Amino acid sequence: MNRALLIVAHGSRREASNEEIRRLTERVRAEAGDSYHSVSCAYLELADPSIPEGIERCISAGAQEVVVLPYFLSAGRHVSLDIPQEVEKTQHKHPGVKIRIAPYLGGAEGIPGMLLDCVMEDRD
Repeated sequence: MNRALLIVAHGSRREASNEEIRRLTERVRAEAGDSYHSVSCAYLELADPSIPEGIERCISAGAQEVVVLPYFLSAGRHVSLDIPQEVEKTQHKHPGVKIRIAPYLGGAEGIPGMLLDCVMEDRD
């Protein structure tokens, strides 16, 4: 089954911030190897592509499953309401494609260790 990973960030008026997400996406793509047919990014607001556009691109590229990964640190309004609403818009158009939302970044089990790694790197 062709699976796509769509990393969803907030989006920014500052283009350098949006570009940072694009570079991160490239790194995730390289790390993912054959786990995903494609790895791309989309934005909730202020930048393109939007979440529905990002999902549509994944489907157009042959994805039969799209995993939406919210690149957010807490389960605020965007994670709990806005992203699911945006995903639902596209899911209705493509009932034969599985679209699921992965746990948001801040809820990942590895975050505490990653934070400690960041602090330890800064000790010198």
